[in-house]
Amino acid sequence: MRNLELIWDFRGPDAEKTAQHHLVHLKEYNQRENLGLSVFKQVQINPMHWEAYLVCPESLMIRLRDALKPHRARLHQA
Repeated sequence: MRNLELIWDFRGPDAEKTAQHHLVHLKEYNQRENLGLSVFKQVQINPMHWEAYLVCPESLMIRLRDALKPHRARLHQA
């Protein structure tokens, strides 16, 4: 089973804080839906671009895509 990163991009002077706050909501959703996901991260692309992402099994991708509307996805390289 492959794992995917569902990614949300945030840009601008408040991008870091917005990405950080978005992770809070992703973790709450994970708990509320009993998904058992454990990897939630934020990454700085440059000072004005941050991304927040979660790692999920490919089997959950459609469900999470439809519910959470990520901006993009990529294969997770463990």
